[in-house]
Amino acid sequence: MLVLLAGIFVVHIATVVMLFVCTIANVWVVSDAGQGSVGLWKNCTSAGCTDTLLYGGEDALKSVQAFMILSIIFSVVSLVVFVFQLFTMEKGNRFFLSGATMLVCWLCIMVGASIYTHHYANSSKNQYSASHHGYSFILAWICFCFSFIIGVLYLVLRKK
Repeated sequence: MLVLLAGIFVVHIATVVMLFVCTIANVWVVSDAGQGSVGLWKNCTSAGCTDTLLYGGEDALKSVQAFMILSIIFSVVSLVVFVFQLFTMEKGNRFFLSGATMLVCWLCIMVGASIYTHHYANSSKNQYSASHHGYSFILAWICFCFSFIIGVLYLVLRKK
């Protein structure tokens, strides 16, 4: 049981780190011609990065930014709640609060990544005609899977 708890804890920390990386890094869409990359916050080309996004000031991009930040917040809160419950909860109880918080994180990642996929991934709104998904976009979907698995495991897991 201790190995399972340690494994879940390590995967949870990895998920938090990957969420930070995918939200901060500006590599959501990458040009196939090596012209640069587009992220949630900046556009980067070979000449440098600019704060003006070529997506424009659309509300959809601001929603993606907000949901990705919310997912980081809920993931960190879930980790803190898990550690708190681990030391204060009596034996036989389940980690409901940390599981529910992690599932809210999962929901935020799903909404943010889905909005980005619908509006910007492989569409005419990209600055690059020939582009592919960057590692930040892929990390967001990996975090989506990990956060769901962790959330469900927290709900099922009992303290021994």
